[in-house]
Amino acid sequence: MAAVDSAVNETPTLALPGLARALVSAGKLGQKSAEDIYRKAQTNRTNFIAELTGSGAVSASDLAHTMSAAFGAPLIDLNAIDPQRLPRNLLDTKLCQAYKVVVLSKRSNRLIVATADPSDAQAAEKIKFATQMGVDWIIAEYDKLSKMVEANATTATEAMDSIIGDDFEFDESTMDSSVVEEDDKAGTSEVEDAPVVKFLHKMLLDAFGMRASDLHFEPYEHTYRVRFRIDGELREIASPPIAIKDKLASRIKVISRMDISEKRIPQDGRMKLKVGPDRVIDFRVSTLPTLFGEKIVIRILDPSSARLGIDALGYEPEEKERLLAAVQRPYGMVLVTGPTGSGKTVSLYTCLNLLNKPGVNISTAEDPSEINMPGVNQVNVNEKAGLTFAAALKSFLRQDPDVIMVGEIRDLETADISIKAAQTGHLVLSTLHTNDAPTTLTRMRNMGIAPFNIASSVILITAQRLARRLCVNCKAPADIPHETLLEAGFKEEEVDGSWTPYRPVGCSMCNNGYKGRVGIYQVMPISEEIQRIILRDGSSMEIAEQAQREGVRSLRQSGLHKVRMGMTSLEEVLGCTNE
Repeated sequence: MAAVDSAVNETPTLALPGLARALVSAGKLGQKSAEDIYRKAQTNRTNFIAELTGSGAVSASDLAHTMSAAFGAPLIDLNAIDPQRLPRNLLDTKLCQAYKVVVLSKRSNRLIVATADPSDAQAAEKIKFATQMGVDWIIAEYDKLSKMVEANATTATEAMDSIIGDDFEFDESTMDSSVVEEDDKAGTSEVEDAPVVKFLHKMLLDAFGMRASDLHFEPYEHTYRVRFRIDGELREIASPPIAIKDKLASRIKVISRMDISEKRIPQDGRMKLKVGPDRVIDFRVSTLPTLFGEKIVIRILDPSSARLGIDALGYEPEEKERLLAAVQRPYGMVLVTGPTGSGKTVSLYTCLNLLNKPGVNISTAEDPSEINMPGVNQVNVNEKAGLTFAAALKSFLRQDPDVIMVGEIRDLETADISIKAAQTGHLVLSTLHTNDAPTTLTRMRNMGIAPFNIASSVILITAQRLARRLCVNCKAPADIPHETLLEAGFKEEEVDGSWTPYRPVGCSMCNNGYKGRVGIYQVMPISEEIQRIILRDGSSMEIAEQAQREGVRSLRQSGLHKVRMGMTSLEEVLGCTNE
C-alpha cells in the first residue's frame, strides 16, 4: 500500500522542450537538472535557454555545438558577421525579440534564420505565417545572438533620441508643419515624424551655433553621416540611423517647398529658421540623387554678413580704395571671381549695400538669391519656366535700372547682354568662376566675347579666396626656415626679422587653432595699358605682368601679406593659393 501511495504522491515527469531533451540525450544535462531549470524558467516566465546558460549548467558554446550535432544544422559564429549588412525588414523586430532569432539572408522563398533553439516549432510556424516563406535554421551561440537581436531591435527613434537628448525642446512654430509627409519605403515607418523634426532642428541650431557655413547630409550603403563645414573645413558631427534617410529628405523637402515625390533629379529650395525673438536665418537647400539616397547640402545664409562692411571682409586699404572707386562709377562692369564658397556673394552684396540708397534703382538676377536685402529688386532665375539670366537681364533693361547684379555669367548670351548694359550707362556687377583676375579676361575671350567689348566695359576684376584666421588666444610664433619663406614667395628684403610668422595651436575657444576666416584678394583695375593688351588679344601672363608693374598684388602675395600681419598661417596660404 505504501508503495502505491508513494507512486501517487510522486511528482509527474515534466514534458521537457525539444532542446532540453536533446541535451539530456547527448549527456550534456541530467534529467533532474533539466526539469529544475525548466520549472524555474516557467516560474520566472523567462526563456529556457536564458535560464540554462545563466545557471552555468551548459555554456552557450557547448549548447550551440550540441544543437548543431543533434539536429544536423550548420553552425555560425555571429562575431564574423557585419550587422550592417544583414537584410532589413524581412521579419518584424518584435518577432525577432520574442523568439531570439536573426534573419541572415533570403534565398528564393526561404529565409535563412539564426537561432539557438532549432527545436522551437512555434517560432518556425510564426515566422512562416508572418513572411509566407519557409525557414532554414542555422545554429548560433545564445549570448552572441541575444546581443545582435537587441542591437537590431533598437529602433531608429531610440537612436535619434540618444542623439537629440531628452532636454531638447522643439518649437513647432518655426517649421511649416501643414504638409503631411509620405512614408516612402518600408523600414522608415518606425521613425516617427517628431524625432526627425527634432533632429533636423537640432542640427540647424547646432550648425548656426558652431558658425558653420554648410550642412551635409550624406547617405551611404550602410551608414548615414552629417558633416558641418566650419571655417572652410568639413567635420563629421553625427551618424544617425540609416533608416531616417528618406524621412529626413522628405522633411527637408517639405519645408524647402520642393517636390517630395521627385527623387530622380537634383532640386533647389530655401527655408527659414527663427533662432531668436527678432532673428531669422535663411537656408539654401540643394538635393542630389546618389547611389544610396539623396545627399542634401544646406547653406546657411546670414543676412547680417552683407552689412559687415568692406573693412570686416579683410580688404587692405589700397584694395578697398580701388574697389570703392570702381563701384562708385556711373557705368561699367565689375567682376568678382573665385571658386564656390570663396565669399563672392558676400563681397557683391557688401558693394550693393553701399550703393543701396533711395535714389538708386538696383536689380539682381540670381540662381537662387542668397541674401535678402530690402531696397533691392531680387529675381530668382527659373530655367524651367524660361526665366534665364539672359531673359532677366533683358527685362531689367526695360525697368530703368541704375545698378544690375548678375549672379553668374555662364554663357555668351548672358555675357553679351551684361556687356551691352555696361556700355549703355549701367553699372553691372557679376561673378565668374576663374582662378585669378588676369585669367578672367582670357575666360571671357574664350566664351566668344570680342576683345574691344571686354576692354570698353570691364573696369575692375577682383579675385578672392578665404583662408582660416588664426585664433588670437592661442596662436604661437612659428620657427620657419629662411629658405622655406623664400620658396613660398617672400622677397629677400621682406625676410628681415622685423615680423614673426605664427602657427595654429588650438584651445577651447577655437577649432584646431583657427577661428573665423579672412579674405585674400587680388583687386585689379583695368588700366589703359591692360586695355591695350586685351585689344591686341594678349595672354593672361602679359596681363598679370602688367598688373604687377601697376602694384596689384597676386593672390599669393596678398596671402603672404596676411601672414606678415599675423592673421593666418603660412601653410593656410600655401593651401589656398597657387604660385
